[in-house]
Amino acid sequence: MQIEVFSDVVCPFCYIGKRRLEEALDGFDHADGVTVTYRSFQLDPTSPATSELSLEEMLAQKYGRTLEQARAMNDRVSDMAATAGLDFQLQDAHPANTFRAHRLLHFAATRDLGNALTERLMRGYFSEGVRIGDRDELLRLAIEVGLDEAEAADILDGDAFTAEVDADIALARAFGATGVPFFVFDRKYAVSGAQETAVFSQVLDTAWAEAQPLTVVGDDAALCEDDSCVVPEPSSSAATHG
Repeated sequence: MQIEVFSDVVCPFCYIGKRRLEEALDGFDHADGVTVTYRSFQLDPTSPATSELSLEEMLAQKYGRTLEQARAMNDRVSDMAATAGLDFQLQDAHPANTFRAHRLLHFAATRDLGNALTERLMRGYFSEGVRIGDRDELLRLAIEVGLDEAEAADILDGDAFTAEVDADIALARAFGATGVPFFVFDRKYAVSGAQETAVFSQVLDTAWAEAQPLTVVGDDAALCEDDSCVVPEPSSSAATHG
């Protein structure tokens, strides 16, 4: 089974949804037959690469709220994250443009480190106050998960994998995603948002059952006597004219 996860590394519900999917997979009997691929999406493509604003200040400006109201919004998200075992420290987070991070993630995927870097970037942003749009910080985290320093630096300083990021975003929209997280199972079922673990478990069971070939139970020959249930071979004339 193939699961494609469209997410942004600065989306809190993407991190929460990631954990809940992982929880569902931990309890899924066929998890070793599931491949999870993280795909790019940008919540705010117009965001500057880095910002001196705190996340609270950005939310207050964007939604016309007071700082206290924005802080309360973050507190509610942090409480939800805690139920998934995540330690959000949103008072330390700073808004950022994530396009360069997504290019780096596509490069990491070519080294089988895409999922590891996704986790590291999210943990860095939500729990450690990492400025996820900063080139040097991205390079530091890339090295931590095992990427070659020189290769990662070349990616960050160039424009490689731009087309791949754009293609992911276009694919998400083609699937009907207007926000993230958005989970696609075998390109047949989709889950939108950070749903409860039980929802992911139900979709896993359904998608897996439908993807499996028909299993024949028993020996049909034992039920047939004197060829009474044998389909006759077509005659030569039927084969020619039928």
